[in-house]
Amino acid sequence: MELSLPNIHFRVDELRGLPRPLKYTIVTSSAEGRAELTAFDLCLLKAGVGNVNLLKVSSILPPSAIYCEEVEPLEPGSLLPIAYGSKTSSNPGELMAAAVGIGIHSEDGYGVIMEYAGLCSEREAEEKVESMIIEAFENRGLSLKRLMIKGIEHRVLNIGAVFAAVPLWY
Repeated sequence: MELSLPNIHFRVDELRGLPRPLKYTIVTSSAEGRAELTAFDLCLLKAGVGNVNLLKVSSILPPSAIYCEEVEPLEPGSLLPIAYGSKTSSNPGELMAAAVGIGIHSEDGYGVIMEYAGLCSEREAEEKVESMIIEAFENRGLSLKRLMIKGIEHRVLNIGAVFAAVPLWY
């Protein structure tokens, strides 16, 4: 049996797991809403992933994946693999942050993704992500060749959210 996605063709009997995403980017956003869920939803929209269904994935960047400056337009309702950290709060004045990072091991782009969100500054969230990436590479016995980290912070006005993610697509 043969299946195909746009520009991707494979035989089911040859497939081990789902196909690896071909592209990725790093996005961050913050927002306010009238409810925590709508603040989070607005973060997704501002990050360019608000009209798709997110499939939360863990921590591996596929080899040969290509970095893009932004998420390419996807059909509404599409399934989007994504590693993300998010935080919502309804405590006015509270400072929260989210960060995501990718550590790259080799020229083919194989890497590890780590994310963090909490009641802290952007810098603290980014430092936490960097520390986790270093530890993940140590755990794997790999050398870290390149590091990309992006964070965002938000001081809550009424009800706020922060979001940092690595969307992966085909």
